[in-house]
Amino acid sequence: MESFTHIYDAFFIVFTIPVMISMIIGTAVGIAIGALPGLSATMGIAVLIPLTFTMEPLVALGMIAGIYNGAMYGGSIPAILLRIPGTPAGIATVFDGYPMAQQGKAKLALRISLTSSSIGSAVSALALLLLAPPLAKVALQFSPANYFWLSAFGLTSIAVLLSKNPIKGLIAACLGLLIGMVGIDTMTGAERFSFDSLDLLSGINIIVLLTGLYAIPPAIELAFSSMKNIKPIAQQNEKDDDFRWSKLIPVWFKSSIIGVIAGIIPAVGGNIAALLAWNEQRRSDPDKDKYGKGAPEGVAAAECANNADTAATLIPALTLGIPGSAVAAVILGALLVHGLLPGPQLFRENAEITYGFMITMLVTSGLMYILGRFGSRAFIHILKLPASLLAPMIISLSVLGIYALHNSFFEVWLMLCFGVLGLVMERLEIPTAPTVLAVILGPMAEESLRRSILMSDGQYDVLFEGGISWILIGLIAMTSLTPVIKKMLVRFRGSRDGATIK
Repeated sequence: MESFTHIYDAFFIVFTIPVMISMIIGTAVGIAIGALPGLSATMGIAVLIPLTFTMEPLVALGMIAGIYNGAMYGGSIPAILLRIPGTPAGIATVFDGYPMAQQGKAKLALRISLTSSSIGSAVSALALLLLAPPLAKVALQFSPANYFWLSAFGLTSIAVLLSKNPIKGLIAACLGLLIGMVGIDTMTGAERFSFDSLDLLSGINIIVLLTGLYAIPPAIELAFSSMKNIKPIAQQNEKDDDFRWSKLIPVWFKSSIIGVIAGIIPAVGGNIAALLAWNEQRRSDPDKDKYGKGAPEGVAAAECANNADTAATLIPALTLGIPGSAVAAVILGALLVHGLLPGPQLFRENAEITYGFMITMLVTSGLMYILGRFGSRAFIHILKLPASLLAPMIISLSVLGIYALHNSFFEVWLMLCFGVLGLVMERLEIPTAPTVLAVILGPMAEESLRRSILMSDGQYDVLFEGGISWILIGLIAMTSLTPVIKKMLVRFRGSRDGATIK
Protein backbone atom coordinates (compact mmCIF):
# COMPACT_ATOMS: atom_id res chain seq x y z
CA MET A 1 0.00 0.00 0.00
CA GLU A 2 2.91 2.34 0.66
CA SER A 3 3.97 2.21 -2.99
CA PHE A 4 0.46 3.21 -4.13
CA THR A 5 0.65 6.21 -1.79
CA HIS A 6 3.93 7.26 -3.41
CA ILE A 7 2.43 6.80 -6.87
CA TYR A 8 -0.54 8.97 -5.92
CA ASP A 9 1.73 11.72 -4.58
CA ALA A 10 3.99 11.54 -7.64
CA PHE A 11 1.08 12.15 -10.03
CA PHE A 12 0.67 15.68 -8.71
CA ILE A 13 4.35 16.43 -9.37
CA VAL A 14 4.40 14.91 -12.87
CA PHE A 15 1.40 16.83 -14.16
CA THR A 16 2.93 20.25 -13.68
CA ILE A 17 3.72 22.63 -16.55
CA PRO A 18 7.56 22.36 -16.40
CA VAL A 19 7.54 18.54 -16.34
CA MET A 20 4.90 18.27 -19.10
CA ILE A 21 6.85 20.68 -21.35
CA SER A 22 10.07 18.70 -20.76
CA MET A 23 8.31 15.44 -21.66
CA ILE A 24 6.86 16.89 -24.88
CA ILE A 25 10.23 18.32 -25.94
CA GLY A 26 12.04 15.12 -25.00
CA THR A 27 9.60 12.91 -26.94
CA ALA A 28 9.85 15.06 -30.08
CA VAL A 29 13.65 15.16 -29.88
CA GLY A 30 13.72 11.39 -29.26
CA ILE A 31 11.66 10.64 -32.37
CA ALA A 32 14.01 12.83 -34.43
CA ILE A 33 17.10 11.13 -32.95
CA GLY A 34 15.70 7.66 -33.61
CA ALA A 35 14.79 8.60 -37.18
CA LEU A 36 18.37 9.65 -38.00
CA PRO A 37 20.52 6.62 -38.91
CA GLY A 38 23.55 6.24 -36.69
CA LEU A 39 22.02 8.08 -33.74
CA SER A 40 20.52 6.31 -30.73
CA ALA A 41 18.71 6.95 -27.48
CA THR A 42 21.98 6.37 -25.62
CA MET A 43 23.69 9.13 -27.56
CA GLY A 44 20.76 11.52 -27.19
CA ILE A 45 20.53 11.07 -23.41
CA ALA A 46 24.31 11.29 -23.01
CA VAL A 47 24.34 14.63 -24.84
CA LEU A 48 21.39 15.88 -22.78
CA ILE A 49 22.79 15.09 -19.30
CA PRO A 50 25.24 18.04 -19.12
CA LEU A 51 22.37 20.35 -20.11
CA THR A 52 20.22 19.17 -17.18
CA PHE A 53 22.53 20.28 -14.35
CA THR A 54 20.40 23.33 -13.56
CA MET A 55 17.04 21.57 -13.99
CA GLU A 56 14.88 20.09 -11.27
CA PRO A 57 15.44 16.30 -11.08
CA LEU A 58 11.98 15.30 -12.32
CA VAL A 59 12.05 17.86 -15.14
CA ALA A 60 15.34 16.39 -16.36
CA LEU A 61 14.15 12.80 -15.92
CA GLY A 62 10.91 13.58 -17.76
CA MET A 63 12.91 14.79 -20.75
CA ILE A 64 15.12 11.70 -20.58
CA ALA A 65 12.02 9.45 -20.51
CA GLY A 66 10.69 11.23 -23.60
CA ILE A 67 13.95 10.83 -25.51
CA TYR A 68 14.17 7.16 -24.56
CA ASN A 69 10.63 6.25 -25.64
CA GLY A 70 10.65 8.54 -28.68
CA ALA A 71 13.95 7.22 -30.03
CA MET A 72 12.80 3.61 -29.80
CA TYR A 73 9.78 4.42 -32.00
CA GLY A 74 11.69 6.84 -34.23
CA GLY A 75 14.02 4.05 -35.33
CA SER A 76 11.12 2.39 -37.14
CA ILE A 77 10.57 5.36 -39.48
CA PRO A 78 13.72 4.92 -41.63
CA ALA A 79 13.43 1.14 -41.15
CA ILE A 80 10.04 1.19 -42.89
CA LEU A 81 10.62 3.95 -45.43
CA LEU A 82 14.28 3.45 -46.34
CA ARG A 83 15.20 0.01 -44.98
CA ILE A 84 17.62 1.66 -42.57
CA PRO A 85 17.15 0.71 -38.90
CA GLY A 86 17.47 4.09 -37.18
CA THR A 87 18.33 2.28 -33.94
CA PRO A 88 19.65 -1.25 -33.31
CA ALA A 89 16.19 -2.23 -32.05
CA GLY A 90 14.75 -1.43 -35.50
CA ILE A 91 16.40 -4.42 -37.20
CA ALA A 92 13.36 -6.69 -37.06
CA THR A 93 11.06 -3.87 -38.19
CA VAL A 94 12.88 -3.83 -41.53
CA PHE A 95 11.88 -7.43 -42.29
CA ASP A 96 8.20 -6.61 -42.93
CA GLY A 97 8.06 -2.82 -42.69
CA TYR A 98 10.08 -2.09 -45.80
CA PRO A 99 8.24 -4.66 -47.98
CA MET A 100 4.96 -3.02 -46.87
CA ALA A 101 6.30 0.36 -48.06
CA GLN A 102 7.25 -1.20 -51.40
CA GLN A 103 3.69 -2.52 -51.70
CA GLY A 104 2.24 0.97 -51.20
CA LYS A 105 1.36 0.43 -47.52
CA ALA A 106 3.94 2.68 -45.86
CA LYS A 107 1.29 4.76 -44.09
CA LEU A 108 -0.32 1.62 -42.64
CA ALA A 109 3.08 0.27 -41.61
CA LEU A 110 3.89 3.54 -39.81
CA ARG A 111 0.53 3.51 -38.03
CA ILE A 112 1.01 -0.10 -36.94
CA SER A 113 4.52 0.73 -35.76
CA LEU A 114 3.32 3.78 -33.83
CA THR A 115 0.38 2.00 -32.18
CA SER A 116 2.48 -1.06 -31.32
CA SER A 117 5.29 1.11 -29.95
CA SER A 118 2.90 3.07 -27.74
CA ILE A 119 1.26 -0.11 -26.41
CA GLY A 120 4.62 -1.75 -25.74
CA SER A 121 5.95 1.35 -23.97
CA ALA A 122 2.81 1.65 -21.84
CA VAL A 123 2.93 -2.02 -20.79
CA SER A 124 6.62 -1.69 -19.98
CA ALA A 125 6.01 1.44 -17.89
CA LEU A 126 3.24 -0.31 -15.95
CA ALA A 127 5.58 -3.26 -15.30
CA LEU A 128 8.22 -0.85 -14.00
CA LEU A 129 5.71 1.09 -11.92
CA LEU A 130 3.91 -1.83 -10.28
CA LEU A 131 6.25 -4.82 -10.44
CA ALA A 132 9.80 -3.47 -10.10
CA PRO A 133 10.88 -5.11 -6.82
CA PRO A 134 9.41 -8.62 -7.42
CA LEU A 135 10.45 -8.76 -11.07
CA ALA A 136 14.01 -7.79 -10.18
CA LYS A 137 14.26 -11.09 -8.28
CA VAL A 138 13.78 -12.99 -11.55
CA ALA A 139 16.96 -11.50 -13.00
CA LEU A 140 18.86 -12.49 -9.86
CA GLN A 141 18.08 -16.16 -10.58
CA PHE A 142 20.15 -16.11 -13.79
CA SER A 143 23.69 -17.40 -13.34
CA PRO A 144 26.49 -16.95 -15.91
CA ALA A 145 25.73 -20.49 -17.15
CA ASN A 146 22.09 -19.49 -17.73
CA TYR A 147 23.23 -16.47 -19.74
CA PHE A 148 25.38 -18.75 -21.91
CA TRP A 149 22.46 -21.04 -22.73
CA LEU A 150 20.17 -18.03 -23.26
CA SER A 151 22.64 -16.62 -25.80
CA ALA A 152 22.95 -20.00 -27.51
CA PHE A 153 19.17 -20.29 -27.72
CA GLY A 154 18.88 -16.84 -29.30
CA LEU A 155 21.54 -17.70 -31.88
CA THR A 156 20.12 -21.09 -32.86
CA SER A 157 16.51 -19.92 -33.01
CA ILE A 158 17.25 -17.00 -35.32
CA ALA A 159 19.83 -18.82 -37.45
CA VAL A 160 17.73 -21.96 -37.94
CA LEU A 161 14.20 -20.60 -38.06
CA LEU A 162 14.78 -17.28 -39.85
CA SER A 163 16.34 -18.72 -42.99
CA LYS A 164 14.69 -21.09 -45.44
CA ASN A 165 18.10 -22.77 -45.61
CA PRO A 166 19.35 -23.44 -42.03
CA ILE A 167 22.91 -23.94 -43.32
CA LYS A 168 22.95 -20.38 -44.70
CA GLY A 169 21.52 -19.12 -41.43
CA LEU A 170 24.30 -20.84 -39.47
CA ILE A 171 26.92 -19.43 -41.87
CA ALA A 172 25.56 -15.94 -41.22
CA ALA A 173 25.64 -16.56 -37.45
CA CYS A 174 29.25 -17.79 -37.61
CA LEU A 175 30.21 -14.66 -39.53
CA GLY A 176 28.65 -12.58 -36.77
CA LEU A 177 30.54 -14.54 -34.09
CA LEU A 178 33.78 -13.82 -35.93
CA ILE A 179 33.00 -10.09 -36.14
CA GLY A 180 32.05 -10.06 -32.46
CA MET A 181 35.50 -11.40 -31.49
CA VAL A 182 37.31 -8.38 -32.92
CA GLY A 183 38.92 -6.18 -30.26
CA ILE A 184 40.29 -6.66 -26.76
CA ASP A 185 39.34 -9.81 -24.89
CA THR A 186 37.40 -8.61 -21.84
CA MET A 187 38.58 -11.56 -19.73
CA THR A 188 42.32 -11.48 -20.44
CA GLY A 189 42.97 -8.11 -22.09
CA ALA A 190 44.55 -9.75 -25.15
CA GLU A 191 44.08 -8.27 -28.62
CA ARG A 192 42.08 -10.39 -31.08
CA PHE A 193 41.80 -9.86 -34.85
CA SER A 194 42.82 -6.21 -34.50
CA PHE A 195 45.69 -6.52 -37.03
CA ASP A 196 47.70 -3.95 -35.03
CA SER A 197 45.07 -1.32 -35.79
CA LEU A 198 44.13 1.08 -33.00
CA ASP A 199 40.72 1.57 -34.63
CA LEU A 200 39.83 -2.09 -34.06
CA LEU A 201 40.97 -2.36 -30.43
CA SER A 202 37.53 -1.41 -29.11
CA GLY A 203 35.80 -3.83 -31.47
CA ILE A 204 33.35 -3.13 -34.28
CA ASN A 205 30.53 -0.81 -33.30
CA ILE A 206 27.11 -2.40 -33.77
CA ILE A 207 25.78 0.82 -35.37
CA VAL A 208 28.51 0.64 -38.03
CA LEU A 209 27.57 -2.95 -38.81
CA LEU A 210 23.83 -2.24 -38.86
CA THR A 211 24.11 0.79 -41.09
CA GLY A 212 26.41 -1.04 -43.49
CA LEU A 213 24.29 -4.18 -43.78
CA TYR A 214 20.90 -2.47 -43.90
CA ALA A 215 21.41 1.02 -45.36
CA ILE A 216 24.00 0.72 -48.11
CA PRO A 217 22.58 -2.29 -50.09
CA PRO A 218 19.13 -0.70 -50.64
CA ALA A 219 20.82 2.59 -51.56
CA ILE A 220 22.85 0.77 -54.22
CA GLU A 221 19.69 -0.97 -55.44
CA LEU A 222 17.92 2.41 -55.62
CA ALA A 223 20.81 3.87 -57.61
CA PHE A 224 20.64 1.03 -60.13
CA SER A 225 16.85 1.26 -60.32
CA SER A 226 17.08 5.00 -61.11
CA MET A 227 19.53 4.23 -63.91
CA LYS A 228 16.98 1.80 -65.32
CA ASN A 229 14.15 4.32 -64.78
CA ILE A 230 12.38 1.93 -62.42
CA LYS A 231 10.23 3.40 -59.66
CA PRO A 232 11.66 1.79 -56.49
CA ILE A 233 8.66 2.22 -54.22
CA ALA A 234 5.05 1.62 -55.12
CA GLN A 235 2.44 4.34 -55.20
CA GLN A 236 1.17 4.73 -51.66
CA ASN A 237 -2.33 3.64 -50.85
CA GLU A 238 -3.76 6.27 -48.48
CA LYS A 239 -6.79 4.16 -47.56
CA ASP A 240 -6.18 1.71 -44.75
CA ASP A 241 -9.58 1.88 -43.08
CA ASP A 242 -10.35 -1.71 -44.07
CA PHE A 243 -7.43 -3.05 -42.06
CA ARG A 244 -8.63 -5.27 -39.19
CA TRP A 245 -6.74 -4.00 -36.13
CA SER A 246 -8.30 -6.59 -33.83
CA LYS A 247 -6.10 -9.34 -35.28
CA LEU A 248 -3.06 -7.56 -33.81
CA ILE A 249 -4.31 -7.84 -30.21
CA PRO A 250 -2.81 -11.36 -29.64
CA VAL A 251 0.43 -10.14 -31.26
CA TRP A 252 0.64 -7.17 -28.89
CA PHE A 253 -0.10 -9.41 -25.90
CA LYS A 254 2.68 -11.92 -26.70
CA SER A 255 5.22 -9.33 -27.79
CA SER A 256 4.68 -7.17 -24.70
CA ILE A 257 5.43 -10.14 -22.46
CA ILE A 258 8.56 -11.02 -24.46
CA GLY A 259 9.74 -7.40 -24.36
CA VAL A 260 9.21 -7.01 -20.61
CA ILE A 261 11.01 -10.28 -19.83
CA ALA A 262 13.88 -9.33 -22.15
CA GLY A 263 14.11 -5.95 -20.44
CA ILE A 264 14.34 -7.47 -16.98
CA ILE A 265 17.23 -9.75 -17.98
CA PRO A 266 20.38 -7.59 -18.12
CA ALA A 267 22.29 -7.32 -21.43
CA VAL A 268 19.47 -8.72 -23.59
CA GLY A 269 18.03 -5.45 -24.92
CA GLY A 270 15.31 -4.28 -27.30
CA ASN A 271 17.04 -5.53 -30.44
CA ILE A 272 17.03 -9.11 -29.18
CA ALA A 273 13.49 -8.69 -27.81
CA ALA A 274 12.29 -7.53 -31.24
CA LEU A 275 13.98 -10.42 -33.05
CA LEU A 276 12.64 -12.99 -30.58
CA ALA A 277 9.10 -11.56 -30.78
CA TRP A 278 9.20 -11.45 -34.58
CA ASN A 279 10.51 -15.00 -34.70
CA GLU A 280 7.90 -16.23 -32.20
CA GLN A 281 5.10 -14.58 -34.17
CA ARG A 282 6.35 -16.21 -37.37
CA ARG A 283 6.71 -19.60 -35.65
CA SER A 284 3.19 -19.55 -34.20
CA ASP A 285 1.46 -18.36 -37.39
CA PRO A 286 0.14 -21.09 -39.73
CA ASP A 287 1.06 -18.91 -42.73
CA LYS A 288 4.80 -18.56 -42.12
CA ASP A 289 5.67 -17.66 -45.71
CA LYS A 290 4.13 -14.19 -45.51
CA TYR A 291 6.73 -13.00 -42.99
CA GLY A 292 9.60 -11.06 -44.48
CA LYS A 293 7.31 -10.10 -47.39
CA GLY A 294 5.18 -7.40 -45.75
CA ALA A 295 3.20 -9.00 -42.91
CA PRO A 296 1.58 -6.37 -40.62
CA GLU A 297 1.86 -8.83 -37.71
CA GLY A 298 5.64 -8.85 -38.16
CA VAL A 299 5.85 -5.05 -37.81
CA ALA A 300 3.54 -5.11 -34.78
CA ALA A 301 5.51 -7.86 -33.03
CA ALA A 302 8.90 -6.23 -33.55
CA GLU A 303 7.86 -2.71 -32.54
CA CYS A 304 5.76 -3.77 -29.55
CA ALA A 305 8.57 -5.93 -28.16
CA ASN A 306 11.41 -3.45 -28.57
CA ASN A 307 9.36 -0.73 -26.87
CA ALA A 308 8.16 -3.08 -24.12
CA ASP A 309 11.84 -3.40 -23.26
CA THR A 310 12.37 0.31 -22.53
CA ALA A 311 11.05 0.78 -19.00
CA ALA A 312 11.50 -2.90 -18.11
CA THR A 313 15.26 -2.60 -18.58
CA LEU A 314 15.25 -0.01 -15.79
CA ILE A 315 13.84 -2.52 -13.26
CA PRO A 316 17.23 -4.03 -12.29
CA ALA A 317 18.86 -0.63 -12.77
CA LEU A 318 16.65 1.24 -10.29
CA THR A 319 16.14 -1.54 -7.75
CA LEU A 320 19.61 -3.14 -7.78
CA GLY A 321 21.82 -0.50 -9.38
CA ILE A 322 22.66 -2.97 -12.17
CA PRO A 323 22.19 -1.41 -15.64
CA GLY A 324 20.79 -3.98 -18.05
CA SER A 325 21.68 -1.97 -21.15
CA ALA A 326 23.78 0.95 -22.35
CA VAL A 327 20.77 3.27 -22.11
CA ALA A 328 20.08 2.14 -18.54
CA ALA A 329 23.71 2.82 -17.65
CA VAL A 330 23.46 6.36 -19.02
CA ILE A 331 20.19 6.93 -17.15
CA LEU A 332 21.86 5.75 -13.94
CA GLY A 333 24.51 8.39 -14.61
CA ALA A 334 21.76 11.00 -14.94
CA LEU A 335 20.31 9.90 -11.59
CA LEU A 336 23.71 10.22 -9.92
CA VAL A 337 24.19 13.68 -11.43
CA HIS A 338 21.03 14.78 -9.63
CA GLY A 339 22.04 13.19 -6.34
CA LEU A 340 19.86 10.08 -6.64
CA LEU A 341 21.64 6.86 -5.65
CA PRO A 342 20.22 3.77 -7.46
CA GLY A 343 19.26 0.81 -5.32
CA PRO A 344 16.62 -0.15 -2.77
CA GLN A 345 17.20 3.09 -0.84
CA LEU A 346 16.06 5.05 -3.91
CA PHE A 347 12.48 3.94 -3.25
CA ARG A 348 12.68 5.01 0.38
CA GLU A 349 14.66 8.25 0.34
CA ASN A 350 13.49 9.68 -3.02
CA ALA A 351 10.19 7.88 -3.49
CA GLU A 352 8.26 10.73 -5.12
CA ILE A 353 10.95 11.44 -7.72
CA THR A 354 11.51 7.72 -8.39
CA TYR A 355 7.84 6.94 -8.91
CA GLY A 356 7.45 10.22 -10.78
CA PHE A 357 10.13 9.09 -13.22
CA MET A 358 8.24 5.82 -13.72
CA ILE A 359 5.04 7.75 -14.42
CA THR A 360 6.83 9.92 -17.00
CA MET A 361 7.75 6.72 -18.85
CA LEU A 362 4.01 5.95 -19.03
CA VAL A 363 2.96 9.47 -20.00
CA THR A 364 5.57 9.80 -22.75
CA SER A 365 4.29 6.59 -24.34
CA GLY A 366 0.98 8.44 -24.88
CA LEU A 367 2.73 11.63 -26.03
CA MET A 368 4.70 9.53 -28.52
CA TYR A 369 1.44 8.33 -30.08
CA ILE A 370 0.06 11.88 -30.38
CA LEU A 371 3.23 13.35 -31.88
CA GLY A 372 3.64 10.33 -34.16
CA ARG A 373 0.12 10.68 -35.58
CA PHE A 374 0.71 14.33 -36.40
CA GLY A 375 4.08 13.61 -37.98
CA SER A 376 3.16 10.52 -39.99
CA ARG A 377 1.92 12.54 -42.96
CA ALA A 378 5.24 14.39 -43.09
CA PHE A 379 7.22 11.14 -42.94
CA ILE A 380 5.34 9.61 -45.87
CA HIS A 381 6.40 12.42 -48.26
CA ILE A 382 9.94 11.07 -48.32
CA LEU A 383 8.69 8.28 -50.56
CA LYS A 384 7.76 10.81 -53.24
CA LEU A 385 11.42 11.66 -53.81
CA PRO A 386 12.89 10.21 -57.02
CA ALA A 387 15.33 7.35 -56.62
CA SER A 388 18.11 9.45 -58.18
CA LEU A 389 17.89 11.78 -55.14
CA LEU A 390 16.93 9.20 -52.51
CA ALA A 391 19.97 6.95 -53.03
CA PRO A 392 22.65 9.63 -52.46
CA MET A 393 20.60 11.02 -49.54
CA ILE A 394 20.60 7.62 -47.82
CA ILE A 395 24.35 7.20 -48.33
CA SER A 396 25.04 10.77 -47.18
CA LEU A 397 22.94 10.36 -44.03
CA SER A 398 24.63 7.05 -43.30
CA VAL A 399 28.11 8.53 -43.72
CA LEU A 400 27.29 11.55 -41.56
CA GLY A 401 25.66 9.43 -38.87
CA ILE A 402 28.59 7.00 -38.68
CA TYR A 403 31.21 9.76 -38.72
CA ALA A 404 29.36 11.50 -35.87
CA LEU A 405 29.77 8.42 -33.65
CA HIS A 406 33.51 8.87 -33.01
CA ASN A 407 34.62 11.33 -35.72
CA SER A 408 36.29 8.40 -37.46
CA PHE A 409 36.72 8.01 -41.20
CA PHE A 410 37.87 4.44 -40.53
CA GLU A 411 34.36 3.56 -39.32
CA VAL A 412 32.89 5.19 -42.43
CA TRP A 413 35.02 2.97 -44.69
CA LEU A 414 34.20 -0.03 -42.49
CA MET A 415 30.48 0.72 -42.89
CA LEU A 416 30.88 0.84 -46.68
CA CYS A 417 32.70 -2.52 -46.61
CA PHE A 418 29.84 -4.01 -44.61
CA GLY A 419 27.50 -2.52 -47.21
CA VAL A 420 29.22 -4.47 -49.97
CA LEU A 421 29.12 -7.57 -47.76
CA GLY A 422 25.40 -7.06 -47.18
CA LEU A 423 24.77 -6.76 -50.91
CA VAL A 424 26.67 -10.01 -51.57
CA MET A 425 24.73 -11.78 -48.80
CA GLU A 426 21.44 -10.60 -50.31
CA ARG A 427 22.41 -11.88 -53.74
CA LEU A 428 23.35 -15.25 -52.21
CA GLU A 429 20.12 -15.25 -50.15
CA ILE A 430 22.06 -15.42 -46.88
CA PRO A 431 20.06 -13.68 -44.10
CA THR A 432 21.78 -10.79 -42.34
CA ALA A 433 19.77 -10.91 -39.10
CA PRO A 434 21.70 -13.92 -37.66
CA THR A 435 24.94 -12.02 -38.29
CA VAL A 436 23.76 -8.99 -36.34
CA LEU A 437 22.36 -11.09 -33.51
CA ALA A 438 25.59 -13.10 -33.29
CA VAL A 439 27.63 -9.90 -32.94
CA ILE A 440 25.43 -8.96 -29.98
CA LEU A 441 25.07 -12.38 -28.37
CA GLY A 442 28.49 -13.83 -29.22
CA PRO A 443 30.54 -11.81 -26.71
CA MET A 444 27.82 -12.33 -24.09
CA ALA A 445 27.87 -16.11 -24.62
CA GLU A 446 31.67 -16.29 -24.58
CA GLU A 447 32.04 -14.19 -21.44
CA SER A 448 29.31 -16.12 -19.61
CA LEU A 449 30.82 -19.48 -20.59
CA ARG A 450 34.33 -18.56 -19.50
CA ARG A 451 33.13 -16.97 -16.29
CA SER A 452 31.11 -20.07 -15.41
CA ILE A 453 34.13 -22.32 -15.95
CA LEU A 454 36.43 -20.02 -13.95
CA MET A 455 33.97 -19.87 -11.04
CA SER A 456 33.77 -23.69 -10.96
CA ASP A 457 37.58 -24.27 -11.13
CA GLY A 458 37.44 -25.61 -14.66
CA GLN A 459 34.47 -27.94 -14.16
CA TYR A 460 32.03 -28.04 -17.10
CA ASP A 461 29.32 -29.60 -14.95
CA VAL A 462 28.28 -26.11 -13.87
CA LEU A 463 26.71 -25.58 -17.31
CA PHE A 464 24.17 -28.30 -16.61
CA GLU A 465 23.13 -27.31 -13.11
CA GLY A 466 19.70 -25.87 -12.35
CA GLY A 467 16.28 -26.04 -13.96
CA ILE A 468 16.72 -22.83 -15.98
CA SER A 469 19.72 -24.28 -17.84
CA TRP A 470 17.86 -27.50 -18.71
CA ILE A 471 14.81 -25.58 -19.94
CA LEU A 472 17.02 -23.52 -22.26
CA ILE A 473 18.90 -26.65 -23.42
CA GLY A 474 15.56 -28.27 -24.26
CA LEU A 475 14.51 -25.22 -26.27
CA ILE A 476 17.81 -25.27 -28.17
CA ALA A 477 17.35 -28.96 -29.00
CA MET A 478 13.77 -28.40 -30.19
CA THR A 479 14.84 -25.46 -32.35
CA SER A 480 17.77 -27.34 -33.89
CA LEU A 481 15.61 -30.34 -34.73
CA THR A 482 12.79 -28.28 -36.27
CA PRO A 483 14.15 -28.40 -39.89
CA VAL A 484 14.75 -32.17 -39.60
CA ILE A 485 11.24 -32.78 -38.30
CA LYS A 486 9.79 -30.64 -41.09
CA LYS A 487 11.63 -32.64 -43.75
CA MET A 488 10.49 -35.92 -42.22
CA LEU A 489 6.88 -34.71 -42.21
CA VAL A 490 7.13 -33.60 -45.85
CA ARG A 491 8.54 -37.00 -46.87
CA PHE A 492 5.92 -38.83 -44.84
CA ARG A 493 3.07 -36.83 -46.41
CA GLY A 494 4.59 -37.33 -49.87
CA SER A 495 4.88 -41.08 -49.45
CA ARG A 496 1.37 -41.26 -48.00
CA ASP A 497 -0.06 -39.23 -50.91
CA GLY A 498 1.80 -41.48 -53.35
CA ALA A 499 0.38 -44.57 -51.72
CA THR A 500 -3.11 -43.07 -51.86
CA ILE A 501 -2.77 -42.37 -55.60
CA LYS A 502 -1.66 -45.92 -56.26
